[in-house]
Amino acid sequence: MDESKLTYVDLFAGAGGLSVGLENAGYELVHAVEIDEDARETFAANRNSISTADLTGDIRDVESDDITEEVGTESVDLVAGGPPCQGFSEVVSPDGSDERNHLFTHFIDWVDKLSPKAALFENVRGMENTADGKFLDAVKKSFGSIGYNVTTRIVTSSDFGVPQHRRRLVVLAYKQPRLTHPLEGFELDPVETASVIDGIGDLPNVAPGEEITEYDQIPETVLQEDLRGDSETLTGHEAARHSDEMVEMISHIPDGGNRTAIPDELQPSSGYHNSYSRLDSTEPAVAITSNMSKPSSARCIHPFEDRGLTPREGARLQTFPDKYEFHGGLVARRQQIGNAVPPYLAEAFGYYLKQAVFDVELSESDHERIQLLRSGAMAPSEFRNRKSEISGPKQQATFGKIN
Repeated sequence: MDESKLTYVDLFAGAGGLSVGLENAGYELVHAVEIDEDARETFAANRNSISTADLTGDIRDVESDDITEEVGTESVDLVAGGPPCQGFSEVVSPDGSDERNHLFTHFIDWVDKLSPKAALFENVRGMENTADGKFLDAVKKSFGSIGYNVTTRIVTSSDFGVPQHRRRLVVLAYKQPRLTHPLEGFELDPVETASVIDGIGDLPNVAPGEEITEYDQIPETVLQEDLRGDSETLTGHEAARHSDEMVEMISHIPDGGNRTAIPDELQPSSGYHNSYSRLDSTEPAVAITSNMSKPSSARCIHPFEDRGLTPREGARLQTFPDKYEFHGGLVARRQQIGNAVPPYLAEAFGYYLKQAVFDVELSESDHERIQLLRSGAMAPSEFRNRKSEISGPKQQATFGKIN
């Protein structure tokens, strides 16, 4: 273990989106917990130093007194994760019947035993107003009972370089009396907001039911270049096998359009309000979900092609690198991608925590990554020519309103 790095544990880790971001920000993973077999396989397969056997499966199987032994250390700098909070608190589940009811209490137990300087998790933005705010109050009280202050923020992922509007609630618990820099207002303030096409525009055309494994053009944006990295083989670029009727139906919908463009005689008889809609190529995507390939269930139709998104396109819009391979069946892979924390969002918060909680000065490589995250919509050549003009964060770690 590198003693100079900040250490963390990832609870309810899923496919590892939060960890990808924290690792890029220079944090070192000590342990991870994930119950889903496919997600656990994905998490381990993308990290050379661990195997699935090294990960804890069901957090409920670990007794409180055994946590430090399970992790292999008495303490870490950060406990992070995505605890399922839907069942937490008697307000939400009065009779305790929701099997998820006590999962968040395990998150609290791990924080209590590992005594990090901070704990970080994200959840659906609706959690803030669930049961008239009593749900979030219960979360704050739980952290308060073990000596932590709590601050929250609703964030929009596109403010952090992600080509997606996904809005989430970020909860930060910390030990010190106050944060060095406020969480409120923290963002990366991209030079230009990255759009759908900025994220996926270099990926090959693929027909319904087809899979493509080779790139056929060079990256056109900094975002594409960064996420492709040194990958030579394209994985997960596999389109759902739509019916001829479905293809005909969605062929009438223009870039950014919706079901109103479908002729009356072809109109679907059912579907959600946002279904049968194309993503706008010039804007960030809406929230990417496990239904990313199902036009009848989400706004997920490719801007130009007559099909839903492929898993790789969904992963790109979540900012997973192309070298990141997802394991399991097609449905499982879509679910892992849709449920993940966008790595760029997690990376940005990694830099924020370094300053606001850990009092660590950002390194030159940190500043270079922040420049890149802010510049995803730019052409690579323009970025290299203008890089010296694109600042990183100033002392105030809001990262906002900078050139």
